[in-house]
Amino acid sequence: MRVRDVMTRKVEFVHPSNTVEEAAAKMKARDIGPLPVCDKGWVLGMLTDRDITVRASAQGKDPKAIQVREVMTPEVIACFEDQLVAEAARLMQERQVRRLLVLNQDKQLVGIVSLGDLAIQTGDQQLAGEILEQVSEPAPPTP
Repeated sequence: MRVRDVMTRKVEFVHPSNTVEEAAAKMKARDIGPLPVCDKGWVLGMLTDRDITVRASAQGKDPKAIQVREVMTPEVIACFEDQLVAEAARLMQERQVRRLLVLNQDKQLVGIVSLGDLAIQTGDQQLAGEILEQVSEPAPPTP
């Protein structure tokens, strides 16, 4: 089974020039925590509710004035739509993430796959449990 067979195709995203307030409103309206940051289909980063809290709110920045590009996480963990589900699962385990952005061969955003997608769509509860166990492991302390 390929990632394209289990991924969610309609992905909400924000533009890097959107304000943090606009992004937060989108998160609230859609009841989601992470938003890919894209420009013309190209993924530039990821914005999470934690990014907003730590890089904007905790530093007293005005969410109406600060742009997404200023607080987003530039590193993105992604897979390709034609990869095997097992490869995506392994990547989730290795990187300790619960979701991956899905790119086409042109490296443009075409979907998102979550731990839940893997569990429900593949019916492999054991695989989902193993991933969740790895994702939930505390990361080693950084020096």
